[in-house]
Amino acid sequence: MKKSLRVVIAEDEFLILMSLKAYVENLGHQVIGEATDGEKAVELALEKKPDLVIMDINMPNLDGIEAIKKIHEKLYIPSIVISAYSDEKLIDRATEEGVLYYLLKPIDIKELNIAINISMAKFEEIQKLQDELKDTKSALEARKHIEKAKGILMKRMNIQEAEAMKRLQKMSRDKNKKLVVIAKELIQAESLFYFE
Repeated sequence: MKKSLRVVIAEDEFLILMSLKAYVENLGHQVIGEATDGEKAVELALEKKPDLVIMDINMPNLDGIEAIKKIHEKLYIPSIVISAYSDEKLIDRATEEGVLYYLLKPIDIKELNIAINISMAKFEEIQKLQDELKDTKSALEARKHIEKAKGILMKRMNIQEAEAMKRLQKMSRDKNKKLVVIAKELIQAESLFYFE
């Protein structure tokens, strides 16, 4: 069984809003908010932090793509846009703002199900890439500190790189601290010798 999503729907035509709500609920998801204009959609999304936003492009006060842009400035929520038009410029604008799927009216439940599944899979992939990027940045940052700490030990103790690394690892084990923490402490201690 796939995860039940918390969904905000924004659509200014009442009958379409009600049929979208019924489709979403029939697919096993929960509609936690409904908006009939773009500004209300932004408010709802930021307040309720849904798993997914389904938004009509042609909305009063603020068009759907602008509304998604405003939401994404504060919070990245996967989104599907709905339009009666397959206009190339609209599709490009939606893509630029991070919309994950573009549906054309009239919509049926099968199309909506496909859109939701693809959007959530894309979103998970994006999150995974962001996590990997964060891990890589952390690893590079740690590596820089360790290299600098090794350099300090090599200079102060007149030892080779391999020996400096062994000593850092031993300090890490003895103090039960991560290698990067030991490296930062060593760099901090070294900086005390160079005050002005």
